Amino acid sequence: MTTNNWASFEKAEPEFADQVQQRFGQYKHHVLATLRRDGSPRVSGLNTEFRGGELWLGMMPGSMKARDLRHDPRFSLHTNPGADESMPDGDVRISGRAIEVVDPPEQHRFAEETGTEHPFHLFRVELTEVVRIGVAGDELVVEAWTPAKGRHTLRRGNDDEPVREDPAGPVS
Repeated sequence: MTTNNWASFEKAEPEFADQVQQRFGQYKHHVLATLRRDGSPRVSGLNTEFRGGELWLGMMPGSMKARDLRHDPRFSLHTNPGADESMPDGDVRISGRAIEVVDPPEQHRFAEETGTEHPFHLFRVELTEVVRIGVAGDELVVEAWTPAKGRHTLRRGNDDEPVREDPAGPVS
């Protein structure tokens, strides 16, 4: 398993990981961005699973997004924004590399646990960045985590003041 999987993130930032996972749990369907062979972006709908210390991406056999990830595993996954523009729990994005799982016993275990029908493509996520954006008062608050830098928070007002790093941390 990777050193930058979901379990590693949860261990490093349990509260932040819980907030991110809860935000993904509000809706079943989210938005996946991949890179086509020519380097141009592709955006597709996708369901996700947080299970066994991993973030899983499952796809129909032969789907274009699976082909994209097989060619270039980099992706960005954006939470469903919801029914309106309020987004009371913020906006969440996860970026990383999708590692295809081709081991039949692991695929069968996943299928049994989730009720997924065969055949399918299954990828586990190696995290490169987790971002949560929210509003606190009159400020936009961006919380981000990377394996190299850990967690940091940036705040920006609706004025000409520069963005500032907030050592205090998370969105209120």
